[in-house]
Amino acid sequence: MSHLGQFDSDFYQSNYTIDNQDQSSEDSNAYGNLYGSRQQQSSEQPQAAFVPQEMLMSSGYEGQFFQAASNPDYYSQSSYIDSFDEEPPLLEELGINFNHIWQKTLTVLNPLKPADGSIMNETDLTGPILFCVTLGATLLLAGKVQFGYVYGMSAIGCLGIHTLLNLMSSSGASYGCVASVLGYCLLPMVILSSCSIFFSLQGTFGTVLALVIVGWCSLSASKIFISALNMEGQQLLIAYPCALLYGLFALLTVF
Repeated sequence: MSHLGQFDSDFYQSNYTIDNQDQSSEDSNAYGNLYGSRQQQSSEQPQAAFVPQEMLMSSGYEGQFFQAASNPDYYSQSSYIDSFDEEPPLLEELGINFNHIWQKTLTVLNPLKPADGSIMNETDLTGPILFCVTLGATLLLAGKVQFGYVYGMSAIGCLGIHTLLNLMSSSGASYGCVASVLGYCLLPMVILSSCSIFFSLQGTFGTVLALVIVGWCSLSASKIFISALNMEGQQLLIAYPCALLYGLFALLTVF
């Protein structure tokens, strides 16, 4: 027991005092403050590298935040949409105008009706192709397969009439305009071929009917040509070659 008492007295008799403890705590706090300040400086120093120099130099920055800027692409897109809405329909771009087709058909059906030169001078092949196909179809129903002859005579006849009109008129005519007029004037021949389905045209009645149809077609074609090409006083000169062309179609239909 004496040894334990001596150990306790030796343990408590130490040079370490409360002042030393306060001094060590102050040293540790100073070291911590120094370390914390260095850490704070090291953490704040990279942030200053990302700040623009203009923002640091000028204190009166007058920027407008959260303000929508004008986008020129939006206006160009809206103008493109408006221009797309103003475009003509697809049929007009292809040159298909049903009103003009109807007016040309009425002009052909009525040879005494004056023709509108502004409409007749258009290159419209919708009606001519339709009438050529209809003529071939009616001949087929009558037992005559003549599609090749119809297309061949139409092309050669348009080429011959086109050459003749360019020699006779000062303004000249395009091949498409000539083909359009001759094709529209083929409509009375379609009526003749439709009659051949129900009765034979090889007789007096058929011959007279074919002559009337040929005169009808040639008169309508010559009337349209003199109106579109300003060839007044030359209708009979134009009607004669047209009558020869339509006479070939009449022979094809009758026989």
